[in-house]
Amino acid sequence: MSDRPAPWLAIARYDAAGRARGSLATTGLLSAFLLLFLAFFPSLSTAGVDLDAYVEAFPPAFQEAFGIIAISSIEGFLAVEFYQFAWLLLVGLYLAYLAGGTIAGDVASGRMDLTLSAPVARRDVVVGRFLGLVPLVALLNLVLPVVAYVGVLAVGETIAVERLIAVHALAVPYHLACVALGVAVSTLVSRPGIAQRIALGALFGLFMFESVAASTDFAGLGDVSPTAHYDPSAVLVLGEYDATGAATLLAATAVLVALAVVRFRRADLSG
Repeated sequence: MSDRPAPWLAIARYDAAGRARGSLATTGLLSAFLLLFLAFFPSLSTAGVDLDAYVEAFPPAFQEAFGIIAISSIEGFLAVEFYQFAWLLLVGLYLAYLAGGTIAGDVASGRMDLTLSAPVARRDVVVGRFLGLVPLVALLNLVLPVVAYVGVLAVGETIAVERLIAVHALAVPYHLACVALGVAVSTLVSRPGIAQRIALGALFGLFMFESVAASTDFAGLGDVSPTAHYDPSAVLVLGEYDATGAATLLAATAVLVALAVVRFRRADLSG
């Protein structure tokens, strides 16, 4: 038997290694961003302002879009200031954007011809490119809860560890779905810049659609958006864990990767 790894695994390892420095930088920046927000909490909590009454004055659509349940507690503050915006939206968009340039980038640069000249199936390329971004998802969701917990203790507060773990465990299926969306788009468009913008725009558009639909009689239509199945505020503030939503996101990830494989198998790369 050969000791050489399977082609998809070799591609995944190569991609992950090439992104190692960027993954560490992204994790460091998000950690600093989180700690910066936490540093403001003591001054806000002692300012004598009824923060919950303040946010209740926001339009319902705005509250729904950013999952605002409460903000006076450390859990509510973290949910509103970091998890509903940076973690849900910005990280999701970033992952979709990165994934959008995977297949399309190789096709545009000509590297795909070199890759496929070896005994590598197109299926292996798609799966390998998808898995190459999984270490970034894992790194973010392993490091950030530790940073959040230490930061909360540093400002003299406490937080339920199980909720902090849950909000990151449930983020993994969501982030994987964002990656899968980007990879699927990357097999549809041969120019990486366009593919990345389409992936980013598609995820943001789905987020906006779900936010608007939530306050109408057609709220069920918003379930098409990945953001409808992951609610950090519900986890941190209410202790509600949506296992069904996580399963839905994992199923969507599998479907998107499968569609990407089918599309790439049929793609004409001759230009």
